[in-house]
Parts: sequence; structure tokens; C-alpha cells
Amino acid sequence: MNIIEKIKAFFASAPAEICKPEFNAVEKVISAITFVFDCIYRILLEFSKLVILVIVITISCEVFARLVLHHSIMWSEEVALLLMVWTAFIAMAIGVEKGLHISISLFFNMFPKIVQTIIAKFNTLATIFFGYILVAYGIKLTAMTMTSTLPATQWPAGTAYMMMPVGGFFIIYFAVLDLFNAKKYRHLTIEGESGSDKTDQQIIEEMRASKKEAATEVSEGGNA
Repeated sequence: MNIIEKIKAFFASAPAEICKPEFNAVEKVISAITFVFDCIYRILLEFSKLVILVIVITISCEVFARLVLHHSIMWSEEVALLLMVWTAFIAMAIGVEKGLHISISLFFNMFPKIVQTIIAKFNTLATIFFGYILVAYGIKLTAMTMTSTLPATQWPAGTAYMMMPVGGFFIIYFAVLDLFNAKKYRHLTIEGESGSDKTDQQIIEEMRASKKEAATEVSEGGNA
């Protein structure tokens, strides 16, 4: 199946993906909104892969030029740094979606469930506020620096911050879904995922717990 056929098949399956039988009218509207956002996010993910590939190629060419040709590519470091800034802001959004950001849960797990829920909601609200800061000030920073240029490429300096509001927008999107427990309205099949509600961090913790249980069983068996 070529790319055109895949696109046709995707749009053909879109109505069924949005209007699921168990959804009421309001839920179908929410599903349609999240479908649009998830499609844009999938494009962003594919774009991030391309960005990383360009970074690898650019750095590799620079190393080859310096070591073999004894000549430096003037714009390579600047382009690689710019693209790394882009990937950093995209990675922030991915971290919020997957629940991969570092957290210390030692004391958190000691609290009662109701306290844990309150703290989790407060943390989500703080994440939304952080995303808002990225969007609001990212747009301002990009606009303010568009008049100046980068020294090597002569590109507008604002291009380095273009992904800042984009990353902030998707941080808000994923945090809002988490705040209202609305992840069921996401369309993870667009990203090629199974649609599980568990975050990567939860899956990792479950794997660690199962390994500990297996090690305990082996130890108890040996002692017996």
C-alpha cells in the first residue's frame, strides 16, 4: 500500500474513529476536536523524527569535514543547535503525554489516596500554567527576534523559538485531558498505538514490580 492509499484509508476510517457507538452527541464533538489535535500531533511526531535525522546528518558531515577534509562547515553548528532547541520543546510535550518527566514519589505514595488525588490535580494545573507560559511568551519571543538574523545562516533568529509555543500548546492539550480524565477521547491509533490508558512510566513501574515478585518467589523457593 503506497502513501496515497494509506491517506485515503485513513480518511475513510475517520468517521468511525470519531463517532464511536458508545459516545453521545457531546462526546462525539469532543472526539472530533481531539481527532484534529491528534492528527496535528502525529504530524509533529513525524516532523520531530525528520529533525533528529537532519541533526545526525549535519553533525556527521561536520565531523567528516573537520577530520578528513580539514575544513569546517560554517553553518552546521548553528543549524544543529537550532534543531536541538526544537526537539527540546517537542520532547517536553511528549514527556507530558507519556508521563515520562522525572518525579519523586517516595513521600507521595505515603499520603492517603484523597491527598494524592489533590496533589496530582494541582500538579496538572501547574503543568497547564507552564504550557501557557510557553505559548504566551514563546509567541512574543518569536515575534521580537524575527527582525534579527543568525550569524552563520542569516535566518531570522525567531526560528529558534518557533517550537516553543507549539510545545506549550500540546503540553496544555495533554494536561487538560489528564485533568478531566478525558484520555478516552484520544485517537492513539493515529500514532500507531494500541490505545492503552497507562503511561510509559506506569508500565515501567509494573515491570519492576513483577520482577521483584519473581525474585522474591525464587528466593523463597531456594530457602525452602
